[in-house]
Amino acid sequence: MLELGTTPNAAPAADLIIDGTDATFMQDVIEASQTVPVIVDFWTPRSPQSQALDQGLEGAVRAEGGRLTLVRINVDTDQVYAEQLRVQSIPTVFAFHEGQPVDGFQGALPPSEIQAFVDKIAALGGEPDNGLADAVEAAEQMLADGEAADAAETFAAILQEDPAHAGAYAGLVRSHLALGDVDQAEAVLNGAPAEISTDVQLEAAHAQVVLAREAENAGPVAELAEAVEANPDDHQARFDLAVAQHANGDAETAVATLLELFRRDREWNDGAARTQLFKIFDALPANDPVVLNGRRKLSSLIFA
Repeated sequence: MLELGTTPNAAPAADLIIDGTDATFMQDVIEASQTVPVIVDFWTPRSPQSQALDQGLEGAVRAEGGRLTLVRINVDTDQVYAEQLRVQSIPTVFAFHEGQPVDGFQGALPPSEIQAFVDKIAALGGEPDNGLADAVEAAEQMLADGEAADAAETFAAILQEDPAHAGAYAGLVRSHLALGDVDQAEAVLNGAPAEISTDVQLEAAHAQVVLAREAENAGPVAELAEAVEANPDDHQARFDLAVAQHANGDAETAVATLLELFRRDREWNDGAARTQLFKIFDALPANDPVVLNGRRKLSSLIFA
């Protein structure tokens, strides 16, 4: 297992997102920005636009891995510094570096511009330390090489450094699945912080756990294939065949089987074939050929 350490010029993982107040502004913003840049988001929960920007900033800041922090100040309860900085509309964002405001904007921004702003501010603190990124890459390689136990230990160590690292949570789930421990994989997934629960990597891990549960009850591929051949209209047998094929590691054939079931009766069992296809798609990388070809063929059937 890799040994991990904290980055001297990075913020502690637990302190990346702070709910600030007028009373803590000096500590959370002015003093803290002597170490790493700080983004201050003056927001209000009454504004959907404000909440959307806040969520976008939070995700972008977490992705920087400690190169900067985000301090959220609710102007409904704390207005002193909003007035001092002449905040005239909400949301308003300021960036601080070495105790001084250095940049900012008003109003909502699209995700690409939020990311560009956060990248620019993070760069003020110097080059990123790739320690966690390198550790994640190493753990992924362990998993690919069949060293699931070592991968699990490394992913767990990463989470000690950054308790909200979505990639490490997803990797730990996949490691336990590779070890055949579905219960532990599910427990890890259920223990992920709420703020990262909608991360695409966690959603993929959830789909993988669901499919692993189904695999526990999968029937023999050969017998199910014979049942389908004997009665092509036995939709349950065809569906069960797809589950068994996927349980045996053949996602491509499972997708083909489900596509045929969808072609024959797209409404069978409340659209079970389509639902199962999306489970498989969600569990695989978005650029996997099985996903790309499967989505294309499904679209063709839907709009035929």
